[in-house]
Amino acid sequence: MQEQRDTPSTAVFDLGGVLVDWDPRYLFRQLLPDEAAVETFLAEVCSPEWNAAQDAGRSWAEAVEVASERFPEHAELVAAYDERWLETIGGQIDGTVEVLDELRQRDVGLYAITNWSAEKFDLTYPRFDWLGWFDGIVVSGYERIVKPDPRIYQILVDRHGVDPRAAVYVDDVPANVEAARAIGMTGLLFTTPEQLHADLSELGLTSADLRGERLRS
Repeated sequence: MQEQRDTPSTAVFDLGGVLVDWDPRYLFRQLLPDEAAVETFLAEVCSPEWNAAQDAGRSWAEAVEVASERFPEHAELVAAYDERWLETIGGQIDGTVEVLDELRQRDVGLYAITNWSAEKFDLTYPRFDWLGWFDGIVVSGYERIVKPDPRIYQILVDRHGVDPRAAVYVDDVPANVEAARAIGMTGLLFTTPEQLHADLSELGLTSADLRGERLRS
């Protein structure tokens, strides 16, 4: 259990899986015959480890070359991952964006730390207006450091003057939450927007009943 603290003044968000519905299956379900083929391709050819190397700074040109040389029979599919990458985004997670908006209206400092390829983040940023609500975003692809490496959290602290003890961190990956706690942040594991709102309400950052407020407004 974490010790009791004053109400945080800052919220730090992960993006993919929390605010952005990202899943390469959205693309490859269009390109492969069935779910089993999709899962095999994403486990063996363009695996999570392969994708993570782009999050850590590897260029997509190099990534495509590496995977295509290893799996020449899948070269067209590998190229599609790069060329049609925007089709891996299902959209925003509406409920979490609503929570983010409530925090913004309450003048909570908003930041993000995301494991994301620099090239693909540049493509994504114009798609979601609410990305402009953040006071700062630390992108792993630019820093060449990925969560849960503690150095990427320290970059946020040093660059933006964030006090970890006054910050709450939200992520859908337990290891990333634990890394945030290790530097002094209050860590929340994201499951649903409703649970996030309840957790933030307990910390004093959101209203007790977001839906009730909507009905009254």
